[in-house]
Amino acid sequence: MATASTDLSALPQRNYLNSEYGLKSWLLTLDHKRIGILYLISTSFFFVIGGTMAALIRLNLLTPGGELVSADTFNKLFSIHGIIMVFFFLVPIAPAVLGNFLIPLMIGAKDVAFPKLNLTSWYLFMAGGSLELYMIVFGGVDTGWTFTTPLSTHYVNTHVIAAAMGIFVAGFSSILTGLNFIVTIHRMRAPGMTWFRLPLFIWSYYATSIIFVLATPVVAISMVLIALERFSGIGIFDPQRGGDPLLFQHLFWFYSHPAVYVMILPGMGIISEVMACFCRKRVFGYTAVAFSSVSIAVFSFFVWAHHMFIMGISNYSALVFSIFSMMVAVPSAIKVFNWTATMYKGSISFDTPMLYALGFIGLFAAGGMTGIFLAALGMDIHLTETYFIVAHFHYVMVGGMVSAIMAGLHFWWPKITGRMYPESMGRLAASTLFIGFNLTFFPQFILGYLGMPRRYHSYPPEFQVLNVLSTAGASILALGYLLPAVYLIWSIKYGKVAGSNPWRAAGLEWQIQSPPLTENFIEVPVVTEEAYAYAKIDGQVEVAH
Repeated sequence: MATASTDLSALPQRNYLNSEYGLKSWLLTLDHKRIGILYLISTSFFFVIGGTMAALIRLNLLTPGGELVSADTFNKLFSIHGIIMVFFFLVPIAPAVLGNFLIPLMIGAKDVAFPKLNLTSWYLFMAGGSLELYMIVFGGVDTGWTFTTPLSTHYVNTHVIAAAMGIFVAGFSSILTGLNFIVTIHRMRAPGMTWFRLPLFIWSYYATSIIFVLATPVVAISMVLIALERFSGIGIFDPQRGGDPLLFQHLFWFYSHPAVYVMILPGMGIISEVMACFCRKRVFGYTAVAFSSVSIAVFSFFVWAHHMFIMGISNYSALVFSIFSMMVAVPSAIKVFNWTATMYKGSISFDTPMLYALGFIGLFAAGGMTGIFLAALGMDIHLTETYFIVAHFHYVMVGGMVSAIMAGLHFWWPKITGRMYPESMGRLAASTLFIGFNLTFFPQFILGYLGMPRRYHSYPPEFQVLNVLSTAGASILALGYLLPAVYLIWSIKYGKVAGSNPWRAAGLEWQIQSPPLTENFIEVPVVTEEAYAYAKIDGQVEVAH
């Protein structure tokens, strides 16, 4: 890619981090980069809350009797943990943080299509989060993050309405963000930036935005219906009032399984960028990887009922959804195979982002392969509602997605802040996270296979050894999260000045100064070549795939 020639050293130093007005300028900003940073701070705050709940859960499970907290409190802990982590960390962290910051830079735009709508999205997110904080402070909720009916519509001693309305309001944030990204990618690409010159990061975020716009309204209306039934007594889901609890399951999972790909698709886009840079190669099978993102988005709308195999749906429906659930693995496998092929004969450097990317591939592959068990009707009946589900979900969402986020954060940190972090600490953190995660969640596959139910306050004594191992692993995992928080914050002031392109990476975002100017580009860039032209950057002869 090429931009109009500009001497970066001569550019003014008025970047997006400079401010004459302090906090007010951040809270009223229309700069997509600042809004991305606001989301980073906000989602990190909610991550701490959700992580604290997880720590209490694991400490309670150290002993079979669960002596740390009562059964009611335990129910509230895992419910709050799930709600906060899914709706206020995993869903928004990649699109709202890295998407906001990078999409305009990567396509050569000065901002997103609707800057005011972008800021509104953040305020809606914070409004929804405030309702969840209210729910936590004033008694919590004990329905689980899935708000299973008729429990969520019948039991009256917890703040279900506040929790549901928090998700409803935050859902509008997701919808507006997705709409903004779709229009930005369609209408604001730089001259010469054709669809098949786009970075694979953009393809992944485009597919994610489609899911945001089409699926989020469904879960939003589900939350409204729960609140309406609790408030007014109208029978919608509660069979005692003439409602149908399976209706809620269909509505909730129609959103919530595509939401899995809202969480993982951006991570896949990040991994493509990191793989290309640290293998010094164009991503193998660029077109297949690009279309696989769109395929995942499409397939995600046809697999929701594999969450309902034990809920009384017809055998024919179960068979159809089982087949579709296995088919959705194909485009995901295409990505993994193509990343592996990209590494083949690549000039690989094992810097911190690459270590996180390799961890992502391993953990995501393990999570994906165990998902095949849950798509098979017979195995699913045995494994549903056990810790096998917990392990599978966390391998994909936490092991996979968080590893991808950490890869992307470390990769673009020099661009975001203009500073480098200590590389040795980054490698230690990446290794610690990978080891700690496997020690935490691999024993849960065994627990689930042996029949330990999830969401139980106590358990038979024969499961204690594996639970102790899982809790010990969680302490190592917590260290893997704490280390980057310390050295990344430290690097903002004390880190080595990064320069415009410390990784010698391809892409428009690496051809401007770090941190970027408020207006991103002094001159409109003109794209003249395909994405990932590393052979040209390194002075090599490129070999066609």
